[in-house]
Amino acid sequence: MRIESRVLSLSWIPSETVSGVGRLPFVVGLGGHDEPPPERVGDHRALVGDGRVRQANELRAWVEFDEGGRPARWDYAAPPERDALSLPTLRPDPEARERSVRFQQTAGGPLGAPVPRRVLGRPFFRVDTPIAWTTLALTIDADGTARGELVGASPYPRHWLYDADGKLLAKSGEADFRRWLEGAHGSGTPWGGEDSPELTVAAESALERQLSARIMGARPSVRRVRAGEMLIEQGSADDTVFLVLDGVLDVEIAGQTVAEVGPGAIVGERAAIEGRRSATLRARTDARVVPVAPESLSAEERAELAAMHRREES
Repeated sequence: MRIESRVLSLSWIPSETVSGVGRLPFVVGLGGHDEPPPERVGDHRALVGDGRVRQANELRAWVEFDEGGRPARWDYAAPPERDALSLPTLRPDPEARERSVRFQQTAGGPLGAPVPRRVLGRPFFRVDTPIAWTTLALTIDADGTARGELVGASPYPRHWLYDADGKLLAKSGEADFRRWLEGAHGSGTPWGGEDSPELTVAAESALERQLSARIMGARPSVRRVRAGEMLIEQGSADDTVFLVLDGVLDVEIAGQTVAEVGPGAIVGERAAIEGRRSATLRARTDARVVPVAPESLSAEERAELAAMHRREES
Protein backbone atom coordinates (compact mmCIF):
# COMPACT_ATOMS: atom_id res chain seq x y z
CA MET A 1 0.00 0.00 0.00
CA ARG A 2 1.37 3.41 -1.00
CA ILE A 3 0.48 6.48 1.06
CA GLU A 4 1.32 10.02 0.00
CA SER A 5 0.84 13.13 2.10
CA ARG A 6 2.07 16.64 2.72
CA VAL A 7 2.36 19.46 5.27
CA LEU A 8 2.61 23.15 4.42
CA SER A 9 3.77 26.27 6.25
CA LEU A 10 3.12 29.86 5.19
CA SER A 11 5.13 32.74 6.68
CA TRP A 12 3.76 36.28 6.81
CA ILE A 13 4.32 39.59 8.57
CA PRO A 14 1.64 40.54 11.11
CA SER A 15 0.89 44.17 11.92
CA GLU A 16 2.18 46.03 14.99
CA THR A 17 5.01 43.60 15.78
CA VAL A 18 7.92 45.97 15.08
CA SER A 19 8.59 49.15 17.01
CA GLY A 20 11.44 51.55 17.67
CA VAL A 21 14.33 52.57 15.44
CA GLY A 22 14.59 49.10 13.94
CA ARG A 23 11.25 49.55 12.25
CA LEU A 24 12.24 51.99 9.50
CA PRO A 25 14.60 49.85 7.38
CA PHE A 26 12.38 46.85 7.99
CA VAL A 27 9.27 48.59 6.72
CA VAL A 28 11.09 50.16 3.79
CA GLY A 29 12.56 46.80 2.77
CA LEU A 30 9.39 44.78 3.15
CA GLY A 31 6.67 47.24 2.27
CA GLY A 32 4.67 46.90 5.47
CA HIS A 33 2.67 44.06 6.96
CA ASP A 34 0.45 41.37 5.41
CA GLU A 35 -3.17 40.41 5.84
CA PRO A 36 -3.53 36.99 7.50
CA PRO A 37 -3.54 34.06 5.05
CA PRO A 38 -6.81 32.16 4.50
CA GLU A 39 -7.81 29.37 6.86
CA ARG A 40 -7.94 26.97 3.91
CA VAL A 41 -5.33 27.02 1.13
CA GLY A 42 -5.60 25.57 -2.35
CA ASP A 43 -2.66 26.61 -4.51
CA HIS A 44 -0.21 28.27 -2.12
CA ARG A 45 1.99 29.30 -5.04
CA ALA A 46 -0.57 31.92 -5.99
CA LEU A 47 -0.35 33.43 -2.51
CA VAL A 48 3.43 33.67 -2.78
CA GLY A 49 3.31 35.00 -6.32
CA ASP A 50 0.81 37.70 -5.37
CA GLY A 51 2.93 38.75 -2.37
CA ARG A 52 0.24 37.78 0.15
CA VAL A 53 2.73 35.61 2.07
CA ARG A 54 6.51 35.95 2.26
CA GLN A 55 7.59 32.32 2.21
CA ALA A 56 6.13 28.84 1.80
CA ASN A 57 7.55 25.46 2.77
CA GLU A 58 5.74 22.40 1.42
CA LEU A 59 6.96 18.98 2.50
CA ARG A 60 5.64 16.12 0.35
CA ALA A 61 6.57 12.48 0.83
CA TRP A 62 5.36 8.92 0.23
CA VAL A 63 5.72 5.50 1.85
CA GLU A 64 4.96 2.00 0.56
CA PHE A 65 4.04 -0.50 3.28
CA ASP A 66 4.17 -4.29 2.95
CA GLU A 67 1.30 -6.60 3.88
CA GLY A 68 2.41 -6.58 7.51
CA GLY A 69 2.28 -2.80 7.70
CA ARG A 70 6.06 -2.36 7.73
CA PRO A 71 7.68 0.38 5.62
CA ALA A 72 9.19 -1.15 2.47
CA ARG A 73 10.08 1.87 0.32
CA TRP A 74 9.83 5.61 0.94
CA ASP A 75 11.14 8.95 -0.26
CA TYR A 76 10.57 12.67 -0.39
CA ALA A 77 8.59 14.03 -3.32
CA ALA A 78 9.87 16.96 -5.37
CA PRO A 79 11.50 19.71 -3.27
CA PRO A 80 9.64 23.01 -2.77
CA GLU A 81 9.96 25.67 -5.42
CA ARG A 82 12.80 28.13 -4.78
CA ASP A 83 13.47 31.66 -5.91
CA ALA A 84 16.85 33.31 -6.41
CA LEU A 85 17.12 34.27 -2.72
CA SER A 86 16.17 30.89 -1.23
CA LEU A 87 18.80 28.90 0.60
CA PRO A 88 19.27 25.19 -0.24
CA THR A 89 16.49 22.98 1.10
CA LEU A 90 17.68 20.82 4.00
CA ARG A 91 16.41 17.23 4.10
CA PRO A 92 17.94 14.73 6.53
CA ASP A 93 17.51 11.02 5.83
CA PRO A 94 13.98 9.87 6.68
CA GLU A 95 13.59 7.97 9.95
CA ALA A 96 11.96 4.58 9.39
CA ARG A 97 10.16 3.05 12.36
CA GLU A 98 8.22 -0.19 12.85
CA ARG A 99 5.01 1.06 11.23
CA SER A 100 5.78 4.61 10.11
CA VAL A 101 8.35 6.88 8.48
CA ARG A 102 9.18 10.41 9.62
CA PHE A 103 10.42 13.05 7.18
CA GLN A 104 11.85 16.50 7.93
CA GLN A 105 12.49 19.53 5.74
CA THR A 106 13.87 23.04 6.29
CA ALA A 107 13.32 25.82 3.75
CA GLY A 108 13.77 29.59 3.82
CA GLY A 109 16.06 32.45 2.96
CA PRO A 110 16.77 36.16 3.52
CA LEU A 111 13.72 38.26 4.31
CA GLY A 112 13.54 41.95 3.44
CA ALA A 113 16.25 44.58 3.28
CA PRO A 114 19.56 44.59 5.22
CA VAL A 115 19.16 46.04 8.72
CA PRO A 116 21.74 47.08 11.36
CA ARG A 117 22.37 44.88 14.39
CA ARG A 118 24.70 45.13 17.36
CA VAL A 119 27.81 42.96 17.61
CA LEU A 120 30.51 42.60 20.26
CA GLY A 121 33.60 44.69 19.57
CA ARG A 122 34.33 46.88 16.62
CA PRO A 123 32.60 47.97 14.46
CA PHE A 124 29.82 47.45 17.09
CA PHE A 125 27.19 47.29 14.32
CA ARG A 126 26.85 45.09 11.28
CA VAL A 127 24.38 45.31 8.44
CA ASP A 128 22.83 41.95 7.57
CA THR A 129 19.66 40.54 6.09
CA PRO A 130 18.11 38.19 8.67
CA ILE A 131 17.08 34.70 7.55
CA ALA A 132 13.52 33.39 7.91
CA TRP A 133 12.74 29.68 7.76
CA THR A 134 10.54 26.83 8.92
CA THR A 135 11.43 23.22 9.70
CA LEU A 136 8.56 20.83 9.08
CA ALA A 137 8.13 17.18 10.04
CA LEU A 138 5.75 14.71 8.42
CA THR A 139 5.05 11.26 9.86
CA ILE A 140 3.22 8.78 7.60
CA ASP A 141 1.71 5.75 9.36
CA ALA A 142 0.71 2.32 8.09
CA ASP A 143 -2.92 2.94 9.06
CA GLY A 144 -3.14 5.61 6.35
CA THR A 145 -2.87 8.64 8.59
CA ALA A 146 -0.24 11.37 8.43
CA ARG A 147 0.79 13.98 11.00
CA GLY A 148 2.43 17.31 10.17
CA GLU A 149 4.40 19.37 12.68
CA LEU A 150 6.21 22.69 12.87
CA VAL A 151 9.29 21.57 14.78
CA GLY A 152 11.50 24.61 14.23
CA ALA A 153 11.30 28.11 12.80
CA SER A 154 12.85 31.55 12.81
CA PRO A 155 11.53 33.74 15.65
CA TYR A 156 10.00 36.03 13.04
CA PRO A 157 7.73 36.43 11.11
CA ARG A 158 4.51 34.55 11.89
CA HIS A 159 4.29 30.95 10.62
CA TRP A 160 1.03 29.08 10.00
CA LEU A 161 0.81 25.30 9.54
CA TYR A 162 -1.63 23.56 7.17
CA ASP A 163 -2.55 19.89 6.89
CA ALA A 164 -2.64 17.68 3.78
CA ASP A 165 -6.06 19.09 2.80
CA GLY A 166 -4.86 22.69 3.09
CA LYS A 167 -6.74 23.36 6.34
CA LEU A 168 -5.17 25.62 8.98
CA LEU A 169 -3.86 23.32 11.68
CA ALA A 170 -1.64 25.34 14.04
CA LYS A 171 0.23 28.63 14.45
CA SER A 172 3.61 29.67 15.75
CA GLY A 173 3.16 31.12 19.21
CA GLU A 174 5.54 34.07 18.95
CA ALA A 175 6.67 36.68 16.44
CA ASP A 176 9.78 38.08 18.15
CA PHE A 177 11.34 40.68 15.86
CA ARG A 178 14.16 41.66 18.19
CA ARG A 179 15.37 38.10 18.79
CA TRP A 180 15.17 37.39 15.07
CA LEU A 181 17.06 40.55 14.16
CA GLU A 182 19.86 39.79 16.62
CA GLY A 183 20.26 36.07 16.05
CA ALA A 184 18.96 34.84 12.66
CA HIS A 185 22.33 35.05 10.90
CA GLY A 186 25.04 32.57 9.96
CA SER A 187 25.49 30.03 12.74
CA GLY A 188 22.14 31.03 14.26
CA THR A 189 20.24 29.35 11.41
CA PRO A 190 19.77 25.70 10.34
CA TRP A 191 22.32 26.28 7.56
CA GLY A 192 24.83 27.14 10.29
CA GLY A 193 23.89 24.13 12.39
CA GLU A 194 21.32 25.65 14.77
CA ASP A 195 17.53 25.69 14.61
CA SER A 196 15.00 27.34 16.93
CA PRO A 197 12.39 25.05 18.49
CA GLU A 198 8.97 26.54 17.84
CA LEU A 199 6.05 26.81 20.24
CA THR A 200 2.85 26.09 18.36
CA VAL A 201 -0.77 26.50 19.39
CA ALA A 202 -3.95 25.17 17.85
CA ALA A 203 -5.72 27.39 15.35
CA GLU A 204 -8.52 29.47 16.76
CA SER A 205 -12.20 28.94 15.91
CA ALA A 206 -14.09 30.59 13.05
CA LEU A 207 -15.94 32.76 15.59
CA GLU A 208 -12.68 33.94 17.14
CA ARG A 209 -11.34 34.87 13.70
CA GLN A 210 -14.49 36.85 12.98
CA LEU A 211 -14.38 38.65 16.34
CA SER A 212 -10.64 39.34 16.02
CA ALA A 213 -11.19 41.21 12.75
CA ARG A 214 -13.93 43.28 14.34
CA ILE A 215 -11.88 44.08 17.44
CA MET A 216 -8.75 45.06 15.51
CA GLY A 217 -10.80 47.17 13.10
CA ALA A 218 -11.54 49.54 16.01
CA ARG A 219 -7.78 50.27 16.51
CA PRO A 220 -7.70 49.12 20.15
CA SER A 221 -4.97 49.66 22.71
CA VAL A 222 -2.45 46.84 23.15
CA ARG A 223 -1.14 45.56 26.50
CA ARG A 224 2.16 43.75 26.93
CA VAL A 225 2.44 40.82 29.34
CA ARG A 226 5.88 39.55 30.35
CA ALA A 227 6.73 35.85 30.59
CA GLY A 228 5.62 34.52 33.98
CA GLU A 229 3.20 37.40 34.57
CA MET A 230 -0.41 36.64 35.50
CA LEU A 231 -3.00 38.19 33.21
CA ILE A 232 -6.11 37.10 35.11
CA GLU A 233 -6.52 35.18 38.37
CA GLN A 234 -8.96 32.39 39.07
CA GLY A 235 -11.76 33.52 41.40
CA SER A 236 -11.38 37.25 40.77
CA ALA A 237 -14.40 39.37 39.81
CA ASP A 238 -12.82 41.30 36.90
CA ASP A 239 -14.70 40.57 33.67
CA THR A 240 -12.49 42.06 30.95
CA VAL A 241 -12.20 39.92 27.81
CA PHE A 242 -8.84 39.63 26.01
CA LEU A 243 -7.81 38.99 22.42
CA VAL A 244 -4.35 37.36 22.27
CA LEU A 245 -2.24 38.99 19.56
CA ASP A 246 1.08 37.31 20.20
CA GLY A 247 2.67 34.85 22.62
CA VAL A 248 1.47 31.78 24.52
CA LEU A 249 -0.61 31.83 27.73
CA ASP A 250 -1.10 28.87 30.07
CA VAL A 251 -4.61 28.16 31.37
CA GLU A 252 -4.38 27.10 35.03
CA ILE A 253 -7.13 25.68 37.22
CA ALA A 254 -6.34 25.17 40.92
CA GLY A 255 -2.65 25.60 40.12
CA GLN A 256 -2.60 22.97 37.37
CA THR A 257 -2.00 23.86 33.72
CA VAL A 258 -4.88 22.38 31.71
CA ALA A 259 -4.52 24.10 28.34
CA GLU A 260 -2.70 26.80 26.42
CA VAL A 261 -3.88 29.59 24.15
CA GLY A 262 -2.07 31.67 21.56
CA PRO A 263 -2.49 34.23 18.79
CA GLY A 264 -6.08 34.73 17.70
CA ALA A 265 -7.67 33.27 20.84
CA ILE A 266 -10.30 35.26 22.76
CA VAL A 267 -10.29 34.53 26.48
CA GLY A 268 -11.89 35.66 29.71
CA GLU A 269 -15.50 35.80 28.54
CA ARG A 270 -16.79 33.38 31.19
CA ALA A 271 -16.43 35.91 34.02
CA ALA A 272 -19.07 38.10 32.40
CA ILE A 273 -21.45 35.12 32.42
CA GLU A 274 -20.57 33.41 35.70
CA GLY A 275 -19.47 36.40 37.81
CA ARG A 276 -15.97 35.05 38.61
CA ARG A 277 -12.86 34.02 36.76
CA SER A 278 -12.94 30.28 36.15
CA ALA A 279 -9.19 29.97 35.51
CA THR A 280 -5.87 31.76 35.81
CA LEU A 281 -4.08 32.90 32.66
CA ARG A 282 -0.31 33.18 32.94
CA ALA A 283 2.10 34.18 30.17
CA ARG A 284 4.46 31.35 29.23
CA THR A 285 6.24 33.73 26.84
CA ASP A 286 6.20 37.48 26.41
CA ALA A 287 2.78 38.26 24.99
CA ARG A 288 0.60 41.07 23.65
CA VAL A 289 -3.13 41.20 24.32
CA VAL A 290 -6.02 43.56 23.58
CA PRO A 291 -8.43 44.26 26.47
CA VAL A 292 -12.05 44.14 25.32
CA ALA A 293 -15.13 45.31 27.24
CA PRO A 294 -17.45 42.28 27.65
CA GLU A 295 -20.47 44.28 26.47
CA SER A 296 -18.80 44.70 23.07
CA LEU A 297 -19.59 41.00 22.49
CA SER A 298 -23.17 39.84 22.21
CA ALA A 299 -24.60 37.41 24.75
CA GLU A 300 -24.69 34.73 22.03
CA GLU A 301 -21.03 35.29 21.16
CA ARG A 302 -19.96 35.10 24.81
CA ALA A 303 -21.99 31.93 25.31
CA GLU A 304 -20.44 30.24 22.25
CA LEU A 305 -16.92 31.15 23.38
CA ALA A 306 -17.65 29.92 26.91
CA ALA A 307 -18.91 26.58 25.58
CA MET A 308 -15.64 26.03 23.72
CA HIS A 309 -13.59 26.87 26.80
CA ARG A 310 -15.59 24.49 29.00
CA ARG A 311 -14.48 21.69 26.68
CA GLU A 312 -10.92 22.88 27.23
CA GLU A 313 -11.42 22.71 31.01
CA SER A 314 -12.82 19.18 30.92
